[in-house]
Amino acid sequence: MAPNQQPAATTTEKPITGPKTMSASTIAILKATAPVVKEHGTEITSTMYGTMFSEFPEVQNLFNMSHHRVAGSTKGGAAPGVSRQASALANAVIGFAANCDQLGNLGDAVPRMVHKHVSLDIRAEHYPIVGGCLLRAIKIVLGDAATDEIIDAWKEAYWFL
Repeated sequence: MAPNQQPAATTTEKPITGPKTMSASTIAILKATAPVVKEHGTEITSTMYGTMFSEFPEVQNLFNMSHHRVAGSTKGGAAPGVSRQASALANAVIGFAANCDQLGNLGDAVPRMVHKHVSLDIRAEHYPIVGGCLLRAIKIVLGDAATDEIIDAWKEAYWFL
């Protein structure tokens, strides 16, 4: 891929209910890619939000935009140069990847996320937007290291969660 060239849109058009389990190969790929996703987590999620808000401005009203301001210090839990929301999502993605074979280790994180989404009136049609932008961001940030097999595994995992 040429520098500054974005990959084609990644579609995640699936029903809102995903698979009941993840394949063994997806679990293995998530576990194997967890360290590199951790290393580049906030870059991935910052890229995702930038792409999403640029291409789908209608979803901005679903977010507290004050959480998307870039932090100048570690105040609020975000590293310098990273928004609180990008940092929080990166931590969630990293936690999921590292524990995808033992979801109980995530504690109440998933139920809290579901409750938050319900309270914000997040709808089925929003999930393909977020998922597609997340997968594109993984590809943009990781480049050729994000093979089709890796992207397909993350796509399966997204719809599982």
